[in-house]
Amino acid sequence: MKRIVFGQKGKRDGKKTEDLDGRKTRADRESLVRLMNRFSVPLQALWCCILYFVIEMISRRSFIGAWRYMTGSPLVFLYNALLIFTTMSVAFLFRRRVWVRVFVSGFWFVLGLANGIILSNRVTPFTGQDLKLLGDAKKIVTEYISPILFGLMIAALVVGIVFLVRYFFRAPKYQGRRNWFMDAAIVGGSVALLAGATSVGIHARILSNYFGNLAMSYQNYGFPYCFSVTVFDTGMSRPNGYSDKLIGYIQKDEDEKLPASDTKGAADTNLVFLQLESFFDPGTVENLKLSEDPIPYFHKLQKKYSSGMLKVPVVGAGTVNTEFEAITGMSLAYFGAGEYPYKTILKQETVESIPFDLKSAGYSTHAIHNNEASFYGRNTVYPNLGFDTFTSEEYMPDITDVTETGWVKDHILTQEILKALNSTDGPDYVYTVSVQGHGDYPTEPVISDPEITVTGAEKKEQNNYSWEYYCKQIHEMDQFIRELTEALESYDEPVVLVMYGDHLPTMGLKQSDVKGWNLYRTPYVIWDNMGLEKKDKNLAAYQIGAEVLKRLGLYDGTLVRYHEAERGDRYYQSNLEVMQYDMLYGDRYVYHGESPFAPTDMKMGTEPIRVKRIVKSGTEEEPLYYVYGKNFTAASRLEVNGEMVKDTAYISDSLLLAQGLDLTSSDEIAVAQKSDTSNEILSETDQKPLALYLKK
Repeated sequence: MKRIVFGQKGKRDGKKTEDLDGRKTRADRESLVRLMNRFSVPLQALWCCILYFVIEMISRRSFIGAWRYMTGSPLVFLYNALLIFTTMSVAFLFRRRVWVRVFVSGFWFVLGLANGIILSNRVTPFTGQDLKLLGDAKKIVTEYISPILFGLMIAALVVGIVFLVRYFFRAPKYQGRRNWFMDAAIVGGSVALLAGATSVGIHARILSNYFGNLAMSYQNYGFPYCFSVTVFDTGMSRPNGYSDKLIGYIQKDEDEKLPASDTKGAADTNLVFLQLESFFDPGTVENLKLSEDPIPYFHKLQKKYSSGMLKVPVVGAGTVNTEFEAITGMSLAYFGAGEYPYKTILKQETVESIPFDLKSAGYSTHAIHNNEASFYGRNTVYPNLGFDTFTSEEYMPDITDVTETGWVKDHILTQEILKALNSTDGPDYVYTVSVQGHGDYPTEPVISDPEITVTGAEKKEQNNYSWEYYCKQIHEMDQFIRELTEALESYDEPVVLVMYGDHLPTMGLKQSDVKGWNLYRTPYVIWDNMGLEKKDKNLAAYQIGAEVLKRLGLYDGTLVRYHEAERGDRYYQSNLEVMQYDMLYGDRYVYHGESPFAPTDMKMGTEPIRVKRIVKSGTEEEPLYYVYGKNFTAASRLEVNGEMVKDTAYISDSLLLAQGLDLTSSDEIAVAQKSDTSNEILSETDQKPLALYLKK
């Protein structure tokens, strides 16, 4: 008798059906994989276009903006997608191709996201130099990104890394037969196509290898291309025709054209260069209507003293590049696209400059900037430019008067310039960099009753807020210029004061917006208290130093002599490139093989900080220490045995208060100047035992 088990057939049938479904699903999946492998190149290209669109959408903070860019500049869009595709093409060399594509996609997405975040908080986009400089990275984190956002970014980065590590072991592998020749051809072909497209794009002016305005260049040429250029294109290439013979010919021609320097006649003339942040005449903007002239005193000086337009290398941002040109006499046109020499070559090398050149005539050299010393690494770069002292915000006593957006106002610079001039017995060269006109300009109300009203801007928020805020700042800068010239007018030594804007403000201006001006030109005036003849001409920032020295009869300095003798020559620009290359990157034929310039022993501030005595007060449980001294500022901090006392209160320029300390008479005491943003110690007094200072 057969045993009957109810339900057994149903189970066998169900299992059989399930196996059939599973095999069908696997077959469908394998068929899909084969199809995707067959069309992997076009599918990867499509994905790169989608990824790049997302990156541009983040950068422009607008889907519509990204769409208009893609449809309005299709060749540039496709070029940037090709650049991403080329980096992703390495996936064809691995079996875990999906994982490699995810990794490369994540890499570009993180870079694009970082660019979007930075653009939301500052004017200039994310560049290769931001990756290389930890000091400026701290600046970005502390000034441009909130702590909460920074914490979220770190958390997201950690999650992304964990995901990539886990996915590496789970990601599917390429199961087909490897065709190494075809895979290598795809990679090599991508690289060759990208190289050819880059060359054609630059020659056809679809792309550019010079970024005068970083923000606009990123908008015009795309984030992947511009970011890659700022990473790899730095320094100067060897110019055609560079040789010892050519350098000798140039210098011989200079000797035949120039007289000897009149160091005796110019030895008593002080030189003050004042670089004004984002300073220009907004009345020259098309359709913009101002209720009154915001810079009337500057216009008055233009009529009386030598003046003209100054060609600067940047628009909207890049203060230190105008600064670099004016101090060194070198043109940024021959450096890498978007390069900041302060962040590259000048971090390690000295370069001949006007400060170095003037030392041979007996000058002392000073730099002044009412912003933090570590911004753009000025405190480490200035010794390589020949400065004897540097007075930054941390060494200025009055930093409570700031703009509505937090920048120190420029009127504080008058007393600092006078301090520099009075700090020596001989002539002084003072290079001053202002900051009050700095962007980003608010698009929300921050001024309740503006003295100067503005109408006519393309966007209403620019009328009411951005332009009115900007006009208020440059109006106060104009008043500062009046105050400074009045102080120097009565100064008992001859002074030449050179004033100019570093670049136009960050208002999204186009060439067609500015009446009769070039976006790369700002106004300049050469004021003096010694009756120099008025001579109006247009100059470049790298020419203005030589022009001023020429009027004083000073012809010392490699590039000073070059500009004074060769300006107007048919080979002026090409030979300038040769001279710059030789001085910074070449064989230094101009110096017979070795540069004679060494970094200066630069002092921070023109007036030394001193500790005179310390008075203990309070109770034994909660003692207070009053530190009396000289030239303290809000950046002053008490140090005990080399450790910073965070709870140091600034009372006045002669008094600090420290509490919560348990000190002994043998503890070593000093006062240090600390940068709040970078946490860098800029200088400190000598450490001495507390017993030497303690008074009952």
